[in-house]
Amino acid sequence: MKTFPESELIINEDGSCFHLHLKPEYLADRVILVGDPARVDTVAAHFDNIECNVSSREFHTITGTYKGKRITAQSHGIGCDNIDIVMNELDTLANIDYKTRTEKPEHRTLTCVRIGTCGGLQPYTPTGCFIASVKSIGFDGLLNFYAGRNEVCDLKLEEAFKKHMDWNPLLAAPYVAQANPELIDRVAGDDMVRGYTIACGGFYGPQGRILRANIADPKQNEKVESFEYEGMKVCNFEMESSALAGLASLLGHRAMTCCMVIANRYAQEMNTNYKNSIDTLIQLVLDRI
Repeated sequence: MKTFPESELIINEDGSCFHLHLKPEYLADRVILVGDPARVDTVAAHFDNIECNVSSREFHTITGTYKGKRITAQSHGIGCDNIDIVMNELDTLANIDYKTRTEKPEHRTLTCVRIGTCGGLQPYTPTGCFIASVKSIGFDGLLNFYAGRNEVCDLKLEEAFKKHMDWNPLLAAPYVAQANPELIDRVAGDDMVRGYTIACGGFYGPQGRILRANIADPKQNEKVESFEYEGMKVCNFEMESSALAGLASLLGHRAMTCCMVIANRYAQEMNTNYKNSIDTLIQLVLDRI
């Protein structure tokens, strides 16, 4: 039986995991992930009751019940590096005995849906629409650090994308992680746009935004927008979906990302008042998770 030393599995004095400060008994099987810690309160406002409310840095957790379903609302901050922390620690809470520091004999599967915001990249992804990420192309390189990444990634799509983009060897190799198909069908329904998503390692340069610092490939976004594989295009930019889908697959969990478009890069439009309307997406996910 595998045992995890203190340096690898860091447990706080109160028995909670290192970053999230969450104890095993407060983790539900259904998890809604959001970037903004304040959005956890927005999700939990729909709960019928609340069991716990914990905050640590950018990680805010509320577990409660919604229409008979026990759900954990968890914030992760910005970026795939934060998803690395959150998904690994949620998995330890589910599948490691904190008292003995050993892996539990029975695997517990979590169902994770990330609700986020994104930039639309196609004429048919205007501000306000919802996008479900069927497959996510990670620009961050995170999954390349894990054994088994080839088994959970679409290698043919990776090669087609690198060829289309004339991929710069100075950049991390992109990886393509797939969301859970059953979860996509259940949550996306018939009212979300389905497509590929690019998870970027930053908000400005990696997403092709040019301010005072120029970017290495001024045609990057044009290439991304024109890429098509098996009848599907890249619909949006965001910053977490690839790590979530990839790590969930490696760890035996079910995960997907759905986002509301708040900026359409193709039309150069932006909606800064999106916080007033994202609650519609939150309610959809709560009903369907």
